[in-house]
Amino acid sequence: MGCCTGRCTLIFLCTLQLLAALERQVFDFLGYQWAPILANFLHIIIVILGLFGTIQYRPRYIVVYAIWTAIWVTWNIFIICFYLEVGGLSKDSELLTFNISRHQSWWSENGPGCVRKEASMSGLKGLESHSYISVIGCALEYRYIEVMHSSFQILLALVGFVYACYVVSVFTEEEDSFDFIGGFDPFPLYHVNEKPTNLLFKQTYL
Repeated sequence: MGCCTGRCTLIFLCTLQLLAALERQVFDFLGYQWAPILANFLHIIIVILGLFGTIQYRPRYIVVYAIWTAIWVTWNIFIICFYLEVGGLSKDSELLTFNISRHQSWWSENGPGCVRKEASMSGLKGLESHSYISVIGCALEYRYIEVMHSSFQILLALVGFVYACYVVSVFTEEEDSFDFIGGFDPFPLYHVNEKPTNLLFKQTYL
């Protein structure tokens, strides 16, 4: 298969997906978003598997990658609905942290233009050691940044799914055509050895 083909395109897409997933994993770690961290980790493993299958001509690995892309699209749609608060979901809930902590997305305090301020709450009884954190001046709300991340992941996954199906079909056709011309057929070897055996039998008879 040549260089500028679906196989090379799928290799490029898997590499791009891997880089995008690693970038997302870093910021999810910084925000202690445990559910996305686990999902990203699994995604990285499957993408590496798909990349290996594409390079080594292993259609089964690519099929696993294609199935995972459909699941990955579903997960990112859920993330979009979560941050846009669709269907009763709330971006302020602790769902993505498994109710372990009250951390939010790292972008909520470190987005473009955001200024983080801490105000003492010493006036309230029992809260002398605590402070109130306010974030102002953000050029873009953190939920939209998360939505853009998920939308980009969906786009890559959809294109990857299409090319994965195409590459699997090409690999399958190549294997079938190789079998058709006798690549794995032992019959030609049997046919070649048949003639000397017949000649030897005739000579013995005479």
